[in-house]
Amino acid sequence: MTTALRAILLLILVAVPLQAGGKKEGAAGIAFHLETNPGDNPKMIFTQFVAGRERVFRRVPEIGPTDIAAFNPFPSQDGDGYGVLLKLKGGPTNRLSAITAANMGRWMIARVNGRIVDGVIIDQQVTDGEMVIWKGIALAEINELDKRIPRIGERKPRG
Repeated sequence: MTTALRAILLLILVAVPLQAGGKKEGAAGIAFHLETNPGDNPKMIFTQFVAGRERVFRRVPEIGPTDIAAFNPFPSQDGDGYGVLLKLKGGPTNRLSAITAANMGRWMIARVNGRIVDGVIIDQQVTDGEMVIWKGIALAEINELDKRIPRIGERKPRG
């Protein structure tokens, strides 16, 4: 085996574990992204085809997995997996109220483990701290949520 080939193999063996060395994203990571203006910083936005046209969303989520206090799953009406009712913690409830009051008519999309599963147009202020993803969540993701987050009305996660 040549020295160059050994060096390449060594580089591959070292590089692959380093890629997984970053912070591990939690299973069933749920995030909500708000529609924004196309002229915003290109590094801080992403485009997504929603409701028949390309729209621009903030890369940093408005609501993330650590904002969720409890959840309840339900079968989706269209047969596309499950949906969930999410109950937010106190601070995120106030943040959601302010976001929805200031962004009427904009879209908010839901991502689960990096894939977009649902979206809604903000048509009123949300003050109760409850959010719904109507579809697109797999049973395995519900099981992962059960390990980390209690169901609504329960004190501890089931997992």
